[in-house]
Amino acid sequence: MDNHRPIINLKGVSFAYPGGKTALDGVDLACYEGERIGLLGPNGSGKTTLFHIIMGLLQPTAGTIEVFGKSLSTPRDFADVYRRIGILFQDADDQLFCPTVLEDVAFGPLNLGAGRDEAVRIARRTLAHLGLEGFEDRIPHHLSGGEKRFVALATVLSMSPNVLLLDEPTTGLDRQTRNRLIDVLKGLDLSYLLISHDMAFLSEITDKVYAMEKGKLLVEERVRLHQHVHAHAHGAHPHEHR
Repeated sequence: MDNHRPIINLKGVSFAYPGGKTALDGVDLACYEGERIGLLGPNGSGKTTLFHIIMGLLQPTAGTIEVFGKSLSTPRDFADVYRRIGILFQDADDQLFCPTVLEDVAFGPLNLGAGRDEAVRIARRTLAHLGLEGFEDRIPHHLSGGEKRFVALATVLSMSPNVLLLDEPTTGLDRQTRNRLIDVLKGLDLSYLLISHDMAFLSEITDKVYAMEKGKLLVEERVRLHQHVHAHAHGAHPHEHR
């Protein structure tokens, strides 16, 4: 893959929900191989909608989408995206629907064409990598919030994606589980885009952080960390806190 060409490239992407509410307004975003990008912004700023546009779950009302060098416009065009980009939804229950953890994690490889035995081997290996040995026969909806989060991540990683989209992965996690997630993400040899309200978390595991506000991506105003450990798009400029 050409490292000088974005693996995800959005130009002028806009989207409005039925009823006229604008969720994205002329978004330009390029993600290159190896990059780890954080997205920070208030609820309703368009972050999750952006992920759904990248995955083809929503169709933009304007703009162009290019992923892995291919222009995408129709649902059929996104078939390769489903294989190569993994999305971790904000609510783990949206991704866990099988009777057991092993079946949930094996579902992706099976859907991609792996045989039953191979899919089970992949699932067991992925669970072991995430420290989830012994979870194979457990019922997903009986797990704790942190356990569900890691099993949901296992369902994504079992499909060997090239890129991850992670939507608020630390929501509801205690400090120990959050730190464990940081270690896992740091150890992945993957590009990813990550939505979070936790600036300290973003600063540990991303190369750069962009702010979103009212459907716009503030690409030219990277979020700046400053000493009192909070951040926003204009952190590079003098300001007061009240």
